[in-house]
Amino acid sequence: MGIEPDGMIKGFRQIASLTILSRILGMVRDMTFAHYLGAGWLMTAWTMGFKVPNLSRRLFGEGAASASFIPVYSEQLHADPDGAKRLADTVVTVLFVLLASFALIGEVFVWGWYYFSSPNLGTATGLALCGIMLPYMVLVCLVAIVAGILNVHRHFATPAASPIVLNIFVIASLVITGKALDIPARQQVFYVALGVVLAGLVQLAIQIPPLRASGIRLRPAWCVRSEAFKNVLLLMGPMLLGLTVTQINTFADDLIALAFSNDRGEPLGWGAVSHLYYAQRMYQFPLGVLGISLATAVFPVMSAEAARKDYPALCKTISRGFGAAVFVALPATAGILLVARPLISAVFQHGEFTSADTELTAWTLSFYVLGLCGYFSQQIATRAFYSTQDSKAPAMTALFAVFVNVILNLTLLWSLGTGGLALSTAICSYLQVVILVRILRKRYGRSILDGLPSVFVKTSIGTVVMAAAAGGALMIMRTMPPGPGYDIVRLAIVVPLSALVYAATAKLLRNEMFSLILPARKS
Repeated sequence: MGIEPDGMIKGFRQIASLTILSRILGMVRDMTFAHYLGAGWLMTAWTMGFKVPNLSRRLFGEGAASASFIPVYSEQLHADPDGAKRLADTVVTVLFVLLASFALIGEVFVWGWYYFSSPNLGTATGLALCGIMLPYMVLVCLVAIVAGILNVHRHFATPAASPIVLNIFVIASLVITGKALDIPARQQVFYVALGVVLAGLVQLAIQIPPLRASGIRLRPAWCVRSEAFKNVLLLMGPMLLGLTVTQINTFADDLIALAFSNDRGEPLGWGAVSHLYYAQRMYQFPLGVLGISLATAVFPVMSAEAARKDYPALCKTISRGFGAAVFVALPATAGILLVARPLISAVFQHGEFTSADTELTAWTLSFYVLGLCGYFSQQIATRAFYSTQDSKAPAMTALFAVFVNVILNLTLLWSLGTGGLALSTAICSYLQVVILVRILRKRYGRSILDGLPSVFVKTSIGTVVMAAAAGGALMIMRTMPPGPGYDIVRLAIVVPLSALVYAATAKLLRNEMFSLILPARKS
């Protein structure tokens, strides 16, 4: 299964490089949040206030709308370019009308609750923040669907750079209001919420030039009776669950954490939602940089192969996707487990974020990262189905996974706290992948996993060697005092060492997936 730098890998590299910059800025953003808001009730209010527009982005934008649109649009582009243009115009128009309507209804509900239910300070703040940021739901979902159009036309740069804009605006809002203007944190969060909405406008604006360069000029359209649009709708409903089950499960984690938080800390304290948020941000760093980038690059390739009914090529791409997921997720899991506490300390422990918050967040993170291979593989498995315009199997498995996650949440939180909520999400990611892979093998045969055992063995060996080197380095530095400053030193030594050892081992073992990092030399 030797892989040359084909379209999938080139797209992956391009997306991943820009996503790394975005995630670094995202880390700076979360460090700034930790400094000004800490991990108390105010950060919990922000987290829950931003949760609705952010979850809508994942469900309708990056999730169902984009995923259901791409395979149908690819098929239309291959068979009827004019029909593809009408489909793109219609999907963007309908999505805008629907989301704008949902946003208006949401505003009425949120502000009605705010004014007439007399909520406590934390709930009132969260509701107000949600009301301010609801327009962002419309903007960012449009950005995501436009990004899907560009990805089909093999343009990945601008869509991948879009999150950078949001991070810059949030960081600037926090620093300007908190440091330059010295606005109290309780008022500061509302200016940051306005910055989020402004960022959405800029994110949408920067997509227009590459659209025009690709020969696409979107216009209002309402061809909702076309077969292509009906196919998008038929796929979209089930995809709401299938593609975003991890996000739904983490949202369930937050809601259950909020419901079981109290002053006594039994089973959870008031900072539980914030600890989950910061832990989610850390495990989502490799997921976003590597997992989502890989899935975003591979999806148009699978969709084009499915549109041509080239199933041998489709199976080969699926197997590459799974192999790549294992290659990047396994060492990421081991690495984060080794440095979870110093990582949280170095990134977040300053300002209002205390050492106690570091311990609780690191504990939670250690359980979330156990599911990295599952999260990565979910992205490949679900898109394998969607590329053939089948959204039922991922939806059914997602329903089952969400149900199991809630049961496990309510069981494990009593013994493991927020770690139990994280572990539930990790377990359910593997549960869904196992079921989906069994279905794929029944459909296409064993070829969808061709080469995976070899990749897994070589990757496991590389991960063990890397972990040994990193663990040895940490042992040598064990006499260094605790604290964020010294933890930065630990990370500055361990992280580059781990990357070099893993890359060298992968090259030495001739791991087929090494071409994700460096192009294979042509003989």
